Amino acid sequence: MGTTTRRNASAMKMVGALLALYRQEAGLTQRSLGERFVIGEQQIASIEQGRRPLKPDLAEQLDELLGTKGALSVALSRMPEVDLIPLWAEEFLDREREAIAISSYENQVLPGLLQTEAYAWAVFRSRVPVYDEDTIARLAAARIERQGILQGKEPPITCFVVWEPVVHAPFGGRQVWTEQLRHLRACSELPGLMLQVLPLDRASHASLDGPFVLLETPDHQRLAYTENQRGSQLIADPDEVGILTQKCAMLRSQALTPEDTRDLLDRLLGEQ
Repeated sequence: MGTTTRRNASAMKMVGALLALYRQEAGLTQRSLGERFVIGEQQIASIEQGRRPLKPDLAEQLDELLGTKGALSVALSRMPEVDLIPLWAEEFLDREREAIAISSYENQVLPGLLQTEAYAWAVFRSRVPVYDEDTIARLAAARIERQGILQGKEPPITCFVVWEPVVHAPFGGRQVWTEQLRHLRACSELPGLMLQVLPLDRASHASLDGPFVLLETPDHQRLAYTENQRGSQLIADPDEVGILTQKCAMLRSQALTPEDTRDLLDRLLGEQ
């Protein structure tokens, strides 16, 4: 898969403000405009507030509906570009930012929302082909910025199940690993956050097919996200999301309780 550059946040707000202006001049509410495109009031509001990028195909349709003679499409094409973000991950990041509930299973590295900056650097440094230092710095900073959703006034309900070898793997060296364990232990005490370790000694478990993330949007749509070596997909099909929801429920029952997980982290930290 290729990469694209993530749009400048200020420019996104400018395009969103243009959309709001043209919508109001057309006598439409966010709800009525969203219904025209079957995308919902919340998505229109997010675009207008600069929290979600306006996609080129939607910009063209809006220009036609609002009679703006291509103004939105031109503004979108002239936006300044910053920060390398995979094209196939951009929609997931937008949905994650707004989610009211997040559940995930990881078996290779710790979830991005729980990584320290030094751990994130170690993960990005492991990439092949290698990133240069400037790119790693931007990606690590963006990953840490994502974690702001856990500290907001109304953070999402989150559940993280992590395979036990991941918490033993000293990515970045002993110092980075110890710092990461301390951060995990602190995160495990956050309100609304559940951290569970899936023990290595289980004879089987429900997700041998690999990691995944489940999201619930503010309008209660349920989505799933999966990645592989060269790409990813955001899944909206209810049947497919339902299967992964069943896997998640089974994994939570197979994993250590949050209390036993904290005890495991305490033991690991005590060995340092």
